[in-house]
Amino acid sequence: MTHPSTPRVTLPATAHESAIELPVIGQGTWYMGEGLAPHRDEVRALQQGLELGMTVIDTAEMYADGGAEEVVGEALAGRRTQAFLVSKVYPWNAGRQSAIEACERSLSRLGTDHLDLYLLHWPGSIPLEETLEAFERLREQGKIRRFGVSNFDVDELDALHALPGGGDCAVNQVLYHLGSRGIETALRPWARRHDLPLMAYCPLAQAGQLRHDLFGHPVVRELADGLGITPAQLLLAWVTRPVEGRRDVIAIPKAVQPAHVEDNAAALAIRLDDEIVARLDDAFPAPRGKVPLDIV
Repeated sequence: MTHPSTPRVTLPATAHESAIELPVIGQGTWYMGEGLAPHRDEVRALQQGLELGMTVIDTAEMYADGGAEEVVGEALAGRRTQAFLVSKVYPWNAGRQSAIEACERSLSRLGTDHLDLYLLHWPGSIPLEETLEAFERLREQGKIRRFGVSNFDVDELDALHALPGGGDCAVNQVLYHLGSRGIETALRPWARRHDLPLMAYCPLAQAGQLRHDLFGHPVVRELADGLGITPAQLLLAWVTRPVEGRRDVIAIPKAVQPAHVEDNAAALAIRLDDEIVARLDDAFPAPRGKVPLDIV
């Protein structure tokens, strides 16, 4: 279970839901259900993560064509109330009626009657008004509690907030890790001004595959060794660090091996001092100006 001192991010209250606090590290499921690891190991990993306090579980209809949702559904059988469950809809399924049908398919695969959070996976050609209408109908039907978006940059967020009900958007899920800091120049400041938490996908740069120099970088290795932690734990602690005294990012790393799940959960207890953060800033500086949103 989550310890009371576990660092948390607050999802603000909406017109229909009270504010809720969530641990800053959850569990991702991208590439689950694809046969890359035994099905039983993926199920067990998610259950282990729940027991260790990583109660946010993120998935999507895109992942393994619904296969990841099936893994999550099996993992949550008999323990649905322990998880804050997030899934995502394809942009081309985000229409007035198609979003409702897509959500119902996801619920069926997940073996549950509701999602705690339903995200538009990335901006598409279907008008946002239609998607918001569908999300509101799903909320009225009790099939989702909150809605959010993913891979939205500042312009798209401005457009969303200009629409009726757009201000109830609960989360923007974006790529964010030490080697990809573009959101810090414009997107994160926008989100903080509007009290919009972020979810960081690929917080470990897909185990370093997106940035081959991350895990082996001498500064990362030196700092991790000095703290007695792994480079991955250092990177998770950095992504979820408080900025100006406030935490506003939930990281959702994927793990299957029991040791990796344990390491991710243990990162909840790691606090980085200003000197360590400054060393990492020097080694991997944020861009000076706005850059295109990094997407995988």
